[in-house]
Amino acid sequence: MSGLQLVSGLSAIEKSFGIKLGHVSGGEVGRKVEEYGQFDKSIRVEAASMSELYEVFYCLENSIRKLISDVMFDADGAGWWDGDRVDAKRIREPAAARRKKEVDSGITPRSDRLIEYTTFGELSQLITDNWELFDPIFSSKSAVSNISNQLNLLRGPIAHCNPTDDIEHERLNLAVRSWFRIMS
Repeated sequence: MSGLQLVSGLSAIEKSFGIKLGHVSGGEVGRKVEEYGQFDKSIRVEAASMSELYEVFYCLENSIRKLISDVMFDADGAGWWDGDRVDAKRIREPAAARRKKEVDSGITPRSDRLIEYTTFGELSQLITDNWELFDPIFSSKSAVSNISNQLNLLRGPIAHCNPTDDIEHERLNLAVRSWFRIMS
């Protein structure tokens, strides 16, 4: 038991001071932030705290993309993206423009699938525009819109590298829990 207390105490010290004492083997393999000592320590500690929120959004947004892709594929087959279910002006064309911008900039495109270039708001729009397909999955179209709007507002500071306080962290946790609660 005293070994667990020591590990817990050392972990608390590491978190408080933003340092690694090396008491746990493995850990964050490949983490490059330690190589950037020129950044102010308070900013690195803040970034580590915010990274958890980014991780939540990464998982949520990509799970929503997968859900949409799976439902649309089941309804319309492999060509669903080019069909009538995806509004050309509001979703398909902006996603294609984002991909073209990536290609033209010379960076490696993130995907060949244009759904990977949709914004969080566009994902919500795909669900509500095709409500007849998503009605069996969600309890309410209005709830999808309301919770998506709340999540999109919370996403802004996280995606644009701004700190949020503990209340917003909890608000994000509640909104994500609400998202999964409205799924039937």
